[in-house]
Amino acid sequence: MMNNGIKPRQSSIRIFLAEGSPTGLRIVEKSNWIGRGVVFPRSGYAEAKSRQELGKSGVYVVSGPFEETGRERIYIGEGDPVRPRLDSHAAKTDFWTQGYVFISKDDNLNKAHVQYLESRLCELAAKAKRVEMDNGNTPARPSLSESDVAEMEAFLAEMLVCFPVLGLSAFETVAERAVSSRGYTLKGPEAEAKGFESEDGFVVQAGASLRSSEAKSTHAYVCALRKQLVDGGVIEVRGDNWVLVQGYVFGSPSTAAAEVLGRNANGRNEWRDDKGRTLKQVQEGAE
Repeated sequence: MMNNGIKPRQSSIRIFLAEGSPTGLRIVEKSNWIGRGVVFPRSGYAEAKSRQELGKSGVYVVSGPFEETGRERIYIGEGDPVRPRLDSHAAKTDFWTQGYVFISKDDNLNKAHVQYLESRLCELAAKAKRVEMDNGNTPARPSLSESDVAEMEAFLAEMLVCFPVLGLSAFETVAERAVSSRGYTLKGPEAEAKGFESEDGFVVQAGASLRSSEAKSTHAYVCALRKQLVDGGVIEVRGDNWVLVQGYVFGSPSTAAAEVLGRNANGRNEWRDDKGRTLKQVQEGAE
């Protein structure tokens, strides 16, 4: 699914459960990489803040669900050191439930380096449009030497491999499906779309036509998400036509179908393959 311009390669990621819990404080390291990640729930920040890693220069992300739609919201920042910035978020920022911090084990990151990483992460998240961003603007990249830029891009590439493993997919754009994968279509009044199943939901492909009106019985979260996608530029309003201008991952086939059709829908019955079989029939192994 990753399509951020960086070619994936085989690698190993080590996740140490510092408290013995898979959802508690975790320390993340990767083979042949100088970086280290510290991941923690907000409820465990008191323990996480005592880690020596948070006393170093680093880049961080805090994330949590957007209450109206369940869509994820994030804030991307940097600190030199990180701890005071996270203390501020713990005291003043309400939405976040998870924190992600990346630093250099060898203390090789300075203020300009982490500002560069912050800027690049903001750029990638804004381009992917998979989450709501709490950042007001994308910060400008600092001036770095050619060699420093190359080093930071390499550091960034390793971080981008780690984030999805840790449950954060904010920086991945939707790749068009491989020719060999199974595609589905959906048609309705003023609506037509193509899509496919992915590792983290159901992808509706760019170019889909969405019905602009909504049935009165449509779930509030479907309407709220549609508005967010219009406001965020994922859906473009062209007169009476609504067009999905980039591929988008929805949480389920039903949410995807509802957004396209403008009404509540059971996606397993609405999406059909090129043989006319519903997604449900395919999943149940129907010939």
